[in-house]
Amino acid sequence: MNHRKKVTIGILTGGGDVPGLNACIKNLVNLGIDSGIRVLGIRMGWKGLLSYNHDDPGTFEKSVIELTKPMVRTANRSGGTILHTSRTNPAAVKYSDAPDFLKDQFSSGENEKIDFTLRILSNMDKLGINVIVPIGGDDTLSYAERLHREGFPVVAIPKTMDNDVFGTDYCIGFSTAITRSVNFIHALRTATGSHERIAVIELFGRYCGETSLISAYLAGVDRAIISEVPFNIDRLAAFLKEDRKRNPSNYAMMTISEGATMENDDMVLSGEKDSYGHRKLGGIGVLTGEAIRKITGIDIIFQPLLYLMRSGTPDSLDLMVALNYACMAIDLICNKTIGRMVALKVGKYIDIPISTITGGSKRVDVNEFYDIEQYRPKIKNVVGKPIFLY
Repeated sequence: MNHRKKVTIGILTGGGDVPGLNACIKNLVNLGIDSGIRVLGIRMGWKGLLSYNHDDPGTFEKSVIELTKPMVRTANRSGGTILHTSRTNPAAVKYSDAPDFLKDQFSSGENEKIDFTLRILSNMDKLGINVIVPIGGDDTLSYAERLHREGFPVVAIPKTMDNDVFGTDYCIGFSTAITRSVNFIHALRTATGSHERIAVIELFGRYCGETSLISAYLAGVDRAIISEVPFNIDRLAAFLKEDRKRNPSNYAMMTISEGATMENDDMVLSGEKDSYGHRKLGGIGVLTGEAIRKITGIDIIFQPLLYLMRSGTPDSLDLMVALNYACMAIDLICNKTIGRMVALKVGKYIDIPISTITGGSKRVDVNEFYDIEQYRPKIKNVVGKPIFLY
């Protein structure tokens, strides 16, 4: 069969996994095949396209899989991504991250970075891919936008538990992350109350504190620290000591974004930068908890939820959005409308130019929804706002 006579799409998932990815993949496959489209799954995100060597057939099975309906029949029942994922950025590949057959392209050692975009474009041509459908967050979709500028057809789908892709009110994975967080926070009340302690709960959120803000709002915790507002540790400790005193069960709880910072301090980072320029986050919760213990003399329960937020099966909202985003993407492809990202705005499904994602950053509207003096959600006027506030 000459596959170039029919449309072939490539689907990939990049960055962190979230619940809802497999449901999206399944619907892309089912609707795509029903529309006469050949569907290729790219393994390990952009890394799969980088690792494919069209001169070595043995790399095909490691990098690409032709998806069929039977293969994805039960995919929607599980979390994670059946295509696997990576944080590879083909525009800035280090020697250590390059596949062996491309290492001879490097000349100046470990610190050199090479832009392999031409290789990616060549590989998609060799695979007969007509449209690439990346499902990802800012980093994954920023490279998709680069391919769009190179003239390659792209239809993008936003996902991230931080809900911070610019241009859309909602990203696949956010609702489940909030649901998980609220459930774990309530479960942690039993131990915190039994021991009369202060619980410090660290949540994902590098630059956007929406997970901490919304989880705190829905779970009714005493204080919430978000990425957007540096906090004074002495004031926070005093608030929590008073919160504990006022609680009949003699305990207090707070949430904190992993990207939060104390006043006159920096993010808590570790390790080397990844291919998108990010170092690992994590540890602000430990530092904050230890500081609170020293200031108040009250024992702390520190609980990082982090990967628990993105684990397991999706909730109903993430299933709904994942399926509908896939439906929209196939419609766009069938209508030959490319260079777009599917999105939700004020409760309605729309599509927008993929270039939108590089036009700004999505953060908590601090003036509208956060009390910077009390370190609490400040939700008073929600008329006309998106279902998940930001």
